[in-house]
Amino acid sequence: MPYSNLTLSQLTRYLHLPEAQVRKLADRGTIPSRRVNGEMIFSREEVHRWLERRIGLSDESELGLVEAVLDRSIPAGVDKELVTLSELIPAGAVAVPLMAKTRDSVIRSMVELAVGTGLLWDGTAMANAVKEREELHSTALENGVALLHSRRPLPSILGGTFIVLGKLSKGIPFGGGLNNLTDIFFLICSMEDRIHLRILTRLSRLLAYPEFLAMLRELEKEEMIRELLKTTESAILSKLEGD
Repeated sequence: MPYSNLTLSQLTRYLHLPEAQVRKLADRGTIPSRRVNGEMIFSREEVHRWLERRIGLSDESELGLVEAVLDRSIPAGVDKELVTLSELIPAGAVAVPLMAKTRDSVIRSMVELAVGTGLLWDGTAMANAVKEREELHSTALENGVALLHSRRPLPSILGGTFIVLGKLSKGIPFGGGLNNLTDIFFLICSMEDRIHLRILTRLSRLLAYPEFLAMLRELEKEEMIRELLKTTESAILSKLEGD
């Protein structure tokens, strides 16, 4: 998606929400906007960051709705089917333990893990983009997990959308996290920003699932971690279908 501006009507179509609701959110300052020649204008990048924050603050029921909205917003010609998160992690893209002790070494190690998949062609560009995003606002969550990503998708240096996962043996300060420490890191490498948001939403639902994080922290083998991701995501989706 080009990073330009959206009018009110364009944003309404993008979010699949009534225009009156979008206008109210903008008037309240919930969605960042500005006026140009009397017309309400929205920055695509600011809207993207607003959606990221909304995902992080949502509960399970709202996350399901957010994912449905994002699914409807994907334009024709783009694959709307989101494979399971375990399938988005290439073979060998899990590091337990991740060999790092500082924020910069975590980012470097996670990017090196991504380069090793063969799907990231410019590790330096990705590392710089992730650092820039962290300096803007840390992606570390209160549960001790950080969802690393660049501010914008970088399709020119990627061979596809994928995720890598790293787990430290001991948490480190990373701008937030459990008791101000972070020990689990996902690096999201996405080709398209709405797919990126859907991955964030799915990950958020996974992290909120009862006992998931406690079990993830106990596991050391990649195949067991993949199985945990697969079974937990399946349980989440099955529950939604039952509802």
